[in-house]
Amino acid sequence: MTTVDPVAAATPPSRLSPVRLPVALAMAVAAGLALLLAFPPYGWWPLAPVGVALLAAATHRRRLRAGAGLGFVTGVALFAPLLAWTNLHTGYLPWVLLSLLQAAYLALLGVATAWVSPLVDRFPPVWPVVTGVLWVGQEALRDRTPFGGFPWGRLAFGQDGSPLLRLAALGGAPLVTFAVAVSGGLLVAGLWWLARARRQPTAAPRWWVPAAGAGAAVLVLFSTALLVPLGGSARGGSVTVAIVQGNVPRLGLDFNAQRQAVLDNHVDATIELAAQVAAGAREQPDLVVWPENSSDIDPLRNPAAGARISAAADAVGVPILVGAVLSGPEQGQVRNAGLLWRPGTGPDLEQLYIKRHPVPFAEYVPMRDIARMVSKQVDRVRADFVAGTEAGVVRTPAVVLGDVICFEVAYDGLVRDTVTGGAQLLVVQTNNATFDVAEARQQLAMVRLRAVEHGRPALMASTVGVSGFVAPDGRVSDATGFNTRAVVVRQLTLTEGRTLATRIGMLPEVLLAGLAVAALAGAAVLRRRPG
Repeated sequence: MTTVDPVAAATPPSRLSPVRLPVALAMAVAAGLALLLAFPPYGWWPLAPVGVALLAAATHRRRLRAGAGLGFVTGVALFAPLLAWTNLHTGYLPWVLLSLLQAAYLALLGVATAWVSPLVDRFPPVWPVVTGVLWVGQEALRDRTPFGGFPWGRLAFGQDGSPLLRLAALGGAPLVTFAVAVSGGLLVAGLWWLARARRQPTAAPRWWVPAAGAGAAVLVLFSTALLVPLGGSARGGSVTVAIVQGNVPRLGLDFNAQRQAVLDNHVDATIELAAQVAAGAREQPDLVVWPENSSDIDPLRNPAAGARISAAADAVGVPILVGAVLSGPEQGQVRNAGLLWRPGTGPDLEQLYIKRHPVPFAEYVPMRDIARMVSKQVDRVRADFVAGTEAGVVRTPAVVLGDVICFEVAYDGLVRDTVTGGAQLLVVQTNNATFDVAEARQQLAMVRLRAVEHGRPALMASTVGVSGFVAPDGRVSDATGFNTRAVVVRQLTLTEGRTLATRIGMLPEVLLAGLAVAALAGAAVLRRRPG
């Protein structure tokens, strides 16, 4: 008759030996691919917790070097295909370097998850929370370093169709990331219990209870998220907005070699809209929004370009928010701007937003001499874009806009600053002509999160697509196709008040990242203890 050690039977699942290295390597690859498939254009968001769980299981109780290697493998499997749109027109080197840099942060996460193994071995119930705070800490670091960081690929940005998206109204993107990672931590804890039960099937009559509890906790987390109320008060009135997606003559980096044609496309589309309004076929908008780079000819210095924009504004009879490249302030410098252009009077220089976070190595080149030694392609950026200093609050007669440009939508503080500054409608002006539809849909997912986070209607206006409107609950309307010309008009209900996420700002991220540091410190104490 087989006897069972009752102490062994009660041993937490995390006391199991680490997964064999070949299996762990396969799990690391699968983790990256599962995370990838959670993002647009795939949108299989339930796979994000699975990816988190696979990486956590693969790195548990590993040596630190092995944890780093497994995390890096996951990072490459995620970021190389996720960022493939960066190599469409710039060659492979920028794509490879960016992907490897982002993967390095997941290598650090792999080190961290291996490091905290003694902590979760000693206190198994904390495993899900520790997993969650480590992911938030990793993203907080990646979002800020180097050169201001690159937040693309945050767990939160792959949850645009998930119930967890609603948590953005409480704690922004960091809270959504935390919830996804906690779900993954619950899955790995449950699987660890199942693995132990398989090795000792008679060890405990109710071996399934902890595993079932972990699975139930995942369901409770997702179900509870559905209870979060969305949207602010609808007492803010309404506004009718037109998005003009003029398209470009051809995709690629040389789209701006056809600067006049791009400007003409947006002017002509706006004048056609005016004719349709006059004929009663379209509703009269209160505002027209053009995308980033709709006028790469500085309309403040080029009279012909200014005259073309004035013709469009005068025809439609309402202000146009123009995405323009402006010269200065010093020779050899340029600015990426959202400029309000009024009918009859032209540019309103009091309502001008200058992009606050130019993209390094795309809009400006840090350490140009050193960068040139890596690739002479950096000299494609002939003039460095100068960063603005003021939040993108643009006041029009009909509505106060919160304007951000292109990748700025990925940065929490840049969007929040517009809402605390009084924005009623979030606007993302972007140019996707150098990328593809996958990048555009990934960006639209970020707009959806921002709308929920701040309880504001939002829109994305792109030169080539995807453009569209987003309600405060994250629903998308009138999304356009890619590489097409389109004009969409919609009446938006404005909201008042501030969500909890808007009010508390980066506090959730600070607290969660602080807990990550505490977990690392706690694990260090346990590692120093003998035995």
